[in-house]
Amino acid sequence: MSNYGIVRPADVAAQDVEIFVHFTPSRDVQGDTVLTKLDANEVLIPVNNPNNPDANKFELMGGFYTLKLPVASFSQKGIYSVIIKPLEIRTRITDCGVLSSLPDRKGLIFDTAIIDNTIVNRFENGGLAGYRIEYLTTDSSATNTKVNNFFTIITSNNKAEPVNQNLSNSSQKAIRYRFNDNSSLVFCTVTPSSAPTVKPSAIPFIGSPNQNVIITNTFFNPITIEIEMVEYDVESIAVGMFGNQSKSIEDGIYTNYNFKNEIYKQYNLFEIKDQFTGAPQYEVKQSRDTIDFTKQFNNIKI
Repeated sequence: MSNYGIVRPADVAAQDVEIFVHFTPSRDVQGDTVLTKLDANEVLIPVNNPNNPDANKFELMGGFYTLKLPVASFSQKGIYSVIIKPLEIRTRITDCGVLSSLPDRKGLIFDTAIIDNTIVNRFENGGLAGYRIEYLTTDSSATNTKVNNFFTIITSNNKAEPVNQNLSNSSQKAIRYRFNDNSSLVFCTVTPSSAPTVKPSAIPFIGSPNQNVIITNTFFNPITIEIEMVEYDVESIAVGMFGNQSKSIEDGIYTNYNFKNEIYKQYNLFEIKDQFTGAPQYEVKQSRDTIDFTKQFNNIKI
């Protein structure tokens, strides 16, 4: 007996990804519920496979990408939730029909003429196989426009054109479809679309003409990454605790140095005394707005 792995990292392109970010200033504040959309092509950086023998050619290492977060979107101190999910294609069903040569093969018809030019290439023959279709309700009184927990999976798609067919049964539609690679219409078969054996007449609902739907690729599972932007990180705290320090006795300038002995922070140190007795009351450490570069660590004379 042998063991076989079934998990394969996705070779997803940035064009098939949507990235949203949610900001909240702290964990006890909900923050704005509106998500900000980022450009996946600018944020998601693919990683070259280190096992690639040809250094002059790029070979995507599936499932591994680095994030280049735009400073303008992550400029505030707080908690950012970065949502990385498959790209959504929003369109509507043009028709629900069957093939003229296979009248028992029911499918959905989409019109590529109303699809955005940047994503219309997904509708080429076989390009939508494995995509998920979610449905928006046709009930105008519904508070939630999406039909929850209901979806179908596209099993095949081909360009097709409508044809008129003379039928002896007047209850059947005369318009059917046949494959034509030059057509702007796409015929998609979905699953489930066949009747169960216990109820051969109960055909599953796969959609209705003019119903709005969301088509999503299934290349990877959505993930959420939490990023906390802070004023001080672990290294800056360590500099304040363990880095070299100096205090100029004459002017009371207190200087902190990083681990490269570069000036990290400066303060004014002084005392506040009682105006009548002259007795010291407070020792004050005040952050300086300007840096006195004459206090470089290398300038200190021993």
